[in-house]
Amino acid sequence: RRSVGDRTGVATTLNNIGRVYDDLGQKQKALEFYNQSLPLRRSVGDRSGEAITLGNIGGLYRDINRPTDAISNLEQSLKIILEMRQGLQRQNRQKFLEVNDWSAYLVDVLIEQKQYDKAFEWVNLFTTAELADYTRLINAKVTNLQAQLTLSKWKRQNQQLEALRQQLQDKFSEELSKQVRELETQVYKDAERISQNFPEVAELFETTPPDIEKLKSSIPTGTVVVQPVVLTDSIAIFVLTKDRLNVVKRPIPSDFNQLLTQYLKQVQNEGDDSYIETGSSPLYDILIRPVEKEIQALSPKELSIITSGKLRYLPFETLFDKEKKEFLIKKYPVNYLTRISTRSLEPPTAQKLVRQQQTVLAFGNPVPHDPQNLPGAEEEVKNITQLFPSSQAYLGNDATLNNFKTYASRFPLVHLATHGCFQEEDCKKLNLKKNTLLFADTQFDIADAARLGLQGTQLLTLSACQTAQATNSSGEGIVGVAYIFERAGAKAVMAGLWAVDDKATQSLMIEFYQNLKQGMSKGEALQKAKLKQIERHPYYWSPFVLIGDAR
Repeated sequence: RRSVGDRTGVATTLNNIGRVYDDLGQKQKALEFYNQSLPLRRSVGDRSGEAITLGNIGGLYRDINRPTDAISNLEQSLKIILEMRQGLQRQNRQKFLEVNDWSAYLVDVLIEQKQYDKAFEWVNLFTTAELADYTRLINAKVTNLQAQLTLSKWKRQNQQLEALRQQLQDKFSEELSKQVRELETQVYKDAERISQNFPEVAELFETTPPDIEKLKSSIPTGTVVVQPVVLTDSIAIFVLTKDRLNVVKRPIPSDFNQLLTQYLKQVQNEGDDSYIETGSSPLYDILIRPVEKEIQALSPKELSIITSGKLRYLPFETLFDKEKKEFLIKKYPVNYLTRISTRSLEPPTAQKLVRQQQTVLAFGNPVPHDPQNLPGAEEEVKNITQLFPSSQAYLGNDATLNNFKTYASRFPLVHLATHGCFQEEDCKKLNLKKNTLLFADTQFDIADAARLGLQGTQLLTLSACQTAQATNSSGEGIVGVAYIFERAGAKAVMAGLWAVDDKATQSLMIEFYQNLKQGMSKGEALQKAKLKQIERHPYYWSPFVLIGDAR
């Protein structure tokens, strides 16, 4: 490689020799080779290679118990990785992260060093990265027209960068490498500038998360936030309130992934009676038991959960405490946060509080004579709108997108008892295109959610929707969908993790709205509605989850 002047190849080989010594336990020798590779990778502008070598050095320092050096190198590596990821296409982003994700190592070292705030920031940087991927995948729009134009221009520039990177990969030249680095710098700079000018698109650029104090201050009083994060062979459970942050780390069984996958099937199968013993109870012991005493001591009015990866499909309220012989939902109202959204958790202004009389805009069964027919949805909508004076219902052929756009901004509660297909392929059984909501006049692409006029929406309920249930998918699920609507202005979204029996949905929904009418918070109203059906298999009562502001 040296004789043909392949400097990138030389740097890669030096790094790989370092890896071999590292695996053999000859750490000093490994470090010598890594330290030869690193400056070379920098001089040829190989950013991806630089990130890999920095990650290797960080991992090595972790192994020989030099935590400060480990943190420094791992942080440098991850900053490059997240920066590079910004510009990649969706399919490459996922693969790139699998190969280059040192975040579990870094979070691990930070927790060992009791740097909990920093660990939490890195965890959320990666949680947001997953959601940003999803938002980009469906090419979601933003409300602000100027921001949208700027964003579209940035995307074009980014595609140009992606094409140049591909050329560089196919045939290396120093000139092209220089061109790529220059455009890269420009694209990153623009991303930073756009994020500052238009906060609503900041998540799309995965910029550094806001200061942790700002995040904590947005948590409502009486709410405890729990965020379990699966690391390499352990789980870190962050517990967060307005005033404090703590983290508990425990080893997890090697078959944890299998246990989770199996339970996600059990909870969706009303015929499976072994779910408590073989799934629900062991998962409670892993995900809740380690922080149970701490949660109890804080006596929360609401338990808010932030999840990532496959945990996004898990209805935590179904986890069963075998000591107390009760489900988690019996102890606390449970809601979910896509990340701690300072926007959806902002306290409402006094003016808004006065104006917001409880009224519902409800749409039901938009295609009444079709395989998509939902007779229970019409009944559901009639019952709900009768509870609140001045509400409006649109059924069958009147449940049009046009009516929705016209009236949505006038109602704090918006209820859609219609089919939705939120997955990566079309829903053939329902004859629905992917990532769409069904109205009588059209299939609405949820990428355009920002144009629905949801700025005053306190709660958007998506009832009767089919959502991504493939447990092998990359794991955005309904949280990804809620994230899209939250970005579009809705303070909270209630939706189903899987499609449920028409009748069960109807009674849960009516009970929920009756509880709201009595003055309960959204979180408590849903908890009480679920407890009414607690004797049944969780298949019936657990799929509906509340995401966003539970007040």
